[in-house]
Amino acid sequence: MKYVINIAFSVDALSASKETIVDSKKNPPDDIFSGENGFMPYLNPNPETTQWRFKNGINVYYNFHAKYELSTPLEELKKIVDLCQKNQIKLILFISPSHGTQWEAIRATGEWSTFEKWKREVVKITPVFDFSGYNSITTEPIHNEMENYRDNSHYTKEVGDLILNRVLSDQEEEVPEDFGILINSENIESHLTKIRQDREVWAKNNPDEVKFVKETKQKFDEKLAEKN
Repeated sequence: MKYVINIAFSVDALSASKETIVDSKKNPPDDIFSGENGFMPYLNPNPETTQWRFKNGINVYYNFHAKYELSTPLEELKKIVDLCQKNQIKLILFISPSHGTQWEAIRATGEWSTFEKWKREVVKITPVFDFSGYNSITTEPIHNEMENYRDNSHYTKEVGDLILNRVLSDQEEEVPEDFGILINSENIESHLTKIRQDREVWAKNNPDEVKFVKETKQKFDEKLAEKN
């Protein structure tokens, strides 16, 4: 195993990776709209289609991921963590900050408890930065000139920079206090409770977005019933 790791992180492999990145920037694929430093997606989204993009993203979840079944005890993740520890590789994990409507979609399918169980299983293996939930970034109201999101699961470069600042402990004064909580087996339950409380506040203050998610689910179910 050590032999494999040595190959994977050799100077030759690093050099080859660098050449690949440089070449991809010189000759970007025609079908990908890349911004500065290759950042994507939705380089210049039409602000008039914001509502559609969020609705489409939620439907993608309903169509492909709503029947997720948790495979415990996350053996593949444990293998990665063990491998990094044995080879003194610093591994930083984080849960992505999708928009609040994405978390509401999980709730609409009855899988919120599965999502919480997954987090419990993850922290049994390793601490993880949790950027999910209903915080000052993920609860940005849906409107045509959004600063944080392109759709319900794709955030902007600025949000990505905040994530990096948090996990790398760099310029953390720029990161909102509630954005990116390091969770472990000791604080997981209080953390999950806090997210549930934050959700109630968000739902009370954003009834239109709660309704938007429910109506999207209802229309999705109706179309599915028609096909069957």
